[in-house]
Parts: sequence; C-alpha cells; structure tokens
Amino acid sequence: MPKPLIFDIKRYAINDGPGIRLAIYFKGCSLRCVWCHNPESIAPQAQKLYTPERCISCGECVKICPQQALEITAQGIRTDSKRCTLCGNCTRVCPTRAMEISGEERSVDELMRIIEREQHLFDQSGGGVTVSGGEPLLYPDYLFELFDRCGERMIHRAIDTAGHVPEKILLAAAERTDLFLFDLKLIDSQRHQRYTGVDNRLILSNLRLLAATGAPIQIRIPLIKGINASDQDLQAFAATILSLPGEKKSVALLPYHAIAVHKYRKLGSPYQEDALQPPEQKDLDRAIDCFSQHGLSASVGG
Repeated sequence: MPKPLIFDIKRYAINDGPGIRLAIYFKGCSLRCVWCHNPESIAPQAQKLYTPERCISCGECVKICPQQALEITAQGIRTDSKRCTLCGNCTRVCPTRAMEISGEERSVDELMRIIEREQHLFDQSGGGVTVSGGEPLLYPDYLFELFDRCGERMIHRAIDTAGHVPEKILLAAAERTDLFLFDLKLIDSQRHQRYTGVDNRLILSNLRLLAATGAPIQIRIPLIKGINASDQDLQAFAATILSLPGEKKSVALLPYHAIAVHKYRKLGSPYQEDALQPPEQKDLDRAIDCFSQHGLSASVGG
C-alpha cells in the first residue's frame, strides 16, 4: 500500500466536526466530481501549481531547474511536463511563491508531533483531528496507524469520506473513528455517474452498512443549483437518509461556490465554471424545510 501525500494541514478548523480541529488533507480520490473544490486532491501524485499573477518573471526558477524544463514566455513561466521531475527547486527559489508543489510525504510520527502540539485546544473545545482529501480511506494502513495512536491519546477522530471504498476498509475504519462526515452527492445512479465519474451503488450500500454498525454519521450534501437542488433530488435525499438503520442522521448542506476556480487555473486544468451555479438563499431554505418536514435536522455548513 503506497503512502499518501499530504497537500494541506489546517489548524483551527471549525467546520469539520465538533470543537476546534486539526484537518489533514490527503491526495488521491476515486471520484471526479465536476464541482470539486479541492482539485489538487484528485491525483495521488505530487503536482506543480503555478500562479501567473504572482510571477515577476525574475528567471530564478529557469536558472535553477536541473532538467531545463522551464522557460519564460509572454504568458509567464512555461513548464515542459515531460522534462519536469517535480524536484521542487523552482518553488524554493521563487520569491513570490508563484510556483508551489502540492503534496508531500509525511510520516505518521511527523503528523503525531503536529497533532500533539494542538491537543490542548482539543481538550478545551471538545475538538480533535479530521482527515479529509481526496479520500483518506484509500490509504487504510497509514490512516489506521494514525487513528490508533490518536485513540491512545483520547483524541477525537473524524473522517470526511465519499464512501467509495471496499466494505472491509469501511468496517475497519468504524472501529477506530468517532465521527463519519459522509458525503452524498446524488441519489440517482446515472446522474451520479455523469457528475462524479462513478455510480453510487457501492456508496449507498456502504452508507447503510456503516449506519447499521451504530457509527456516528453526519450526512454532508454539496448543494449545486441545477444538479442536485431540485425538489425531486431533495425528496430522494430525505427518503434515503430516513431509510438508514439506527438513529436519525443530521444533515449538513454545503453550498457550492466558485472559490476553487483559481486552483484549477494553478493546475492548468479546465473547469466548468459556467455550468455550475451556487444555490440561492431560497434554495437553501427550501432544502432545510424539506428535511424538516421529514423530521430531519439540517443546517448550512459543517
């Protein structure tokens, strides 16, 4: 099992579980959601990010590149991806951080040292550690070691997951996880395939399986107008959530926003910005009302 690359660690996270949290973001995901707000999380390997607006064309990166993979153009620095080895030399000499490498190896020991420095905040606020991505359950051996060590220190553990993983991995995770933030994108399988790249049969099956274990679950729905915010979609979400075994699940609505467009530009990746619309307040109110009518607690945000 390969080790994951970590592309971000956020302190003082307050929307990823109870209390003040440390959020750790893993690279690598089996879904390809067209609205993904962390596009740098999709590929498991390291990637170079370039922000031309920051670039002052000083040429330091061109000089230091051992592969001669960079050149200055009228549009900024161009990288020859066939030559570039992602050594990171260019990012270390860039005075404006126009170039960055997304994804680095971190040992479990390293992460634990960072986590332990935050433990006083967890103890005071009822917080803990949340792993996200990407899909952290793609790396079970690494993740379970991390969570086992957090458990020894009585640190609350949460996983943000899309649930598209083998059943045995999900069940093993349930033994060492205090809260699942389970993402539901769409209920209709064909449309799920269209917008995320996979159908949702495994995801829905895993959600039912996880609920049957009694694991604490918060359902998270990224709400995108024109994709999954219709009355029909909301009714389908509510019916699916109500059918789960165990206690009624709370629902967090995550309104789509276009803030990630700059990340796609940094990666040089296309983005369907014109095809995606954020929900209006009336859409959010309608969604909350729909869930309320079914006896489900729903709120906006984590």
